[in-house]
Amino acid sequence: MTDSPELDEVTEESELDDASLESALEAVLLVVDSPASDEQLASAVGCEAARVKPMLARMSAAFTERGSGIDLRYAGDGWRFYTRTAFAPYVERLLLDGARSKLTRAALETLAVIAYRQPLTRARVSAVRGVNVDGVMRTLLARGLISEAGVDPESNGTMYSTTELFLERLGLASLTDLPALAPLLPGVDLIDEISDSMDTDPRVTRSTKNRGSKPDPVAELDSDD
Repeated sequence: MTDSPELDEVTEESELDDASLESALEAVLLVVDSPASDEQLASAVGCEAARVKPMLARMSAAFTERGSGIDLRYAGDGWRFYTRTAFAPYVERLLLDGARSKLTRAALETLAVIAYRQPLTRARVSAVRGVNVDGVMRTLLARGLISEAGVDPESNGTMYSTTELFLERLGLASLTDLPALAPLLPGVDLIDEISDSMDTDPRVTRSTKNRGSKPDPVAELDSDD
């Protein structure tokens, strides 16, 4: 929110020029965690998709022409920033050097949930573990032990699964060789049932009424960070 109402009014009513539109698209693309469609990006910057689409194509070509380490690609059903393949060794050096220590217990527990219930979203992993897993998920992604595995059709959240490197590190030929521990983990559908039952449980209602408001089970999750 800006300090000037006049500036807010101008920003909302005036159409962005090409330079401002390009900057706005760069800012939006920098924060998306899954490919964004022409329509989504157009809505975010307040322009028509017919104008945004060719602008994105020009931006992508410009990044490639100047040999930028940033690669703007249309992958799947949308646009997203990626690091250019030629510079992958430098990115890996930053992410992996000094990160060869053993995984923490939190990371191992998160990895186990993903291994036995994949593919599943970050929110599902958090629900199973009962804590925020953003930090450990970033660690597992950086180590190459998990990777993105499509989009959940119900929540549109990014799903994750284990990688070939995960199998290699454990000395397994396939996921079928994992120990039979899956029955010890709650099914992801059961998590929703538990959450719904808590909302209607009179014991929970009575305990929260005295505090004046109903707690948000997601907001109150502890973090592994």
